[in-house]
Amino acid sequence: MTVDYAPSAQEIKRLRDATTAPIMDCRRALAEAGGDMVKATELLLKRGQQLAEKKADREVREGIIGHYIHQGGRMGVLVELACETDFVAKNDQFQRLAHDIAVHICAARPLYVRREDVPADVRQAKEAELGSKIEKYYEESVLLDQPYVRDESKTIADLIRSAVGVLGENIRLRRFARFDIGDN
Repeated sequence: MTVDYAPSAQEIKRLRDATTAPIMDCRRALAEAGGDMVKATELLLKRGQQLAEKKADREVREGIIGHYIHQGGRMGVLVELACETDFVAKNDQFQRLAHDIAVHICAARPLYVRREDVPADVRQAKEAELGSKIEKYYEESVLLDQPYVRDESKTIADLIRSAVGVLGENIRLRRFARFDIGDN
């Protein structure tokens, strides 16, 4: 006879606070991990990534324009973050994601959203210049490849994938605009 592990409400709450995953997913992950918080977090991340992959082809027609103004109005960012329904677009967590990405753009100064956005002539010039170190260029210049400024263990793409796992819809970062007073 085997005894299944049943996580306590405090453990579930702690995992939910750490991951923002749905309560039942947290309960399931903790039970599967035998109460190991690190293993449960990894399980939730893996499930979120699998869910994001399944939903990646779904059409996104709704969303919001997130924004952030910094340094007394001398720097600002606009971000277009798209999702499938207006219900999710109005969700606080989705709006916070748009804001967090805008803050990240302000700090990290990416040039492109995704690798495919890098013009072919720039890509060829950088590959010739950097050779095998081209990945470092992408990590610095491509938003989705950049480590998130508030948690460098995650990239912006990871941040969006985890939001897909929590919100249950495809989320796509379409574009951004960065403004600096004094920049041309």
